[in-house]
Amino acid sequence: MATTIVVGVVIGVLALVVGALIGQALRDRREKAKLATASADADRILAEAQTKEKELLLEAKEESIRIRTQAETEAKELRQEVLRIEQRVSQREENLDNKQEAIDRRDRGLTEREQRTEEVRKAVEELQGQRMAELERVAHLTQGEARTVLMTEVEAETREEANRLARQIEAEARENAGPRAREILTATIQRISAEAVSESTVTVVPIPSDDMKGRIIGREGRNIRALEHATGVDLIIDDTPDAVMLSSFDGVRREVARLALTRLISDGRIHPTRIEEVVEKSRIDIESEIRTAGEEAMLKANCAGLHPEIVRTLGRLKYRTSYGQNQLMHAVETANIAAMLAKEIGADVNVLRRGALLHDIGKAIDREVEGTHAILGAELARRYGIPDPVAHCIEAHHEEVAPASLEAILVQISDSISGGRPGARMEALESYIKRLEALEQIATSFGGVDKAFAIQAGREVRILVKPEAIDDLGAMRLARDVSKQIEESMEYPGQIKVTVVRETRATEIAR
Repeated sequence: MATTIVVGVVIGVLALVVGALIGQALRDRREKAKLATASADADRILAEAQTKEKELLLEAKEESIRIRTQAETEAKELRQEVLRIEQRVSQREENLDNKQEAIDRRDRGLTEREQRTEEVRKAVEELQGQRMAELERVAHLTQGEARTVLMTEVEAETREEANRLARQIEAEARENAGPRAREILTATIQRISAEAVSESTVTVVPIPSDDMKGRIIGREGRNIRALEHATGVDLIIDDTPDAVMLSSFDGVRREVARLALTRLISDGRIHPTRIEEVVEKSRIDIESEIRTAGEEAMLKANCAGLHPEIVRTLGRLKYRTSYGQNQLMHAVETANIAAMLAKEIGADVNVLRRGALLHDIGKAIDREVEGTHAILGAELARRYGIPDPVAHCIEAHHEEVAPASLEAILVQISDSISGGRPGARMEALESYIKRLEALEQIATSFGGVDKAFAIQAGREVRILVKPEAIDDLGAMRLARDVSKQIEESMEYPGQIKVTVVRETRATEIAR
């Protein structure tokens, strides 16, 4: 049994040894196979590298040959260009030499000509002196006396010719410019249709009964005081039946008070607390109406894209009038007239539309800020990004700033057309009479004026001059001076025609 175990152990050991030898042999074989594979790969890579090196060397040689050939070609072209330039320079130098020679010859010729001219001039002066001496001897006049006589005759002839030419130019201007101007203005006015609105600084609010007047006044007048304090408007309650009058120079305040009072009368509850609530609500509603009115005016004038504050200020003109003409309607009408004139004449339509629409926007704030409405309107426009050409139209429409563009002049014309058309505005009798008197005083303030009459409702000034004091040319100058003085010193709607009449009468008595 022990022998069997020993034999088994020996056999096992021998098996392990044989297995280890076989494993070592297999590993040696695999290592040799790997070495053979690696050697083959190395040989292949080396062969590929050698092949690639030969290809690169060949490409490098070809590239060097190509570059050398290209360089030689470019060098040849450069040499040819240098030769051409040298030829041109040589030719130019030759031409310059020829021109210099020609200039030298011309200078020599001019010098000789100047010398001959100087000799001729001296000879002419000598002859003129001899002739003048002979003329003085024959005419028994000195040169100064002859010049005086000649200048007097020439001045008279020139004055007469100037008068004739001035009359001819004026007649041609009327003949050519009149029909065209009438055609443009007539077409423009015919295309404008706007109602004339007459408003004042007083608004009448109807009330249902006299008992309501007492409720509006309140105990010891507390309701009317509260209403006046909240709105800034004066309430006039007199013996007029079924009516209360609201008085204020500010149309927006007056409209707020009218709306609030109407609501209070309709509601029936009238006491200070309720008055404050209704006035505040009415103020909000009127502000909304102002914005709506500004937006509608902007759309009617086709001036979209204005700043919201500009639109709101523009809407305030709905409650502002000038000589009875509603200023918001006047602004829209002026913008449409300006656009038509721009299309006829070829001016910038967009600048004219905006300039004409906003030309009176300063009237919405001129009672709150010191300054003229034209300057205030231009400052407001520039503050909210309105382009300078449009702002210039605003500030120049009353010539407080001299017009510097065609558009500014056309805004003035459009404003005059809208304000001066029949039915657009109304004047108080007192201001109308003062304007007529001022026109006559301006006319009679000039020298040589005999009489002056304001006629055609102040649209024309007829001036009679003394014929012995003012000639025809002086009459034309007088008409221009009077019209300029009227423009500088007066404000008026539309335009005023100045006519100077010079009459010469010859009277003889037959005996």
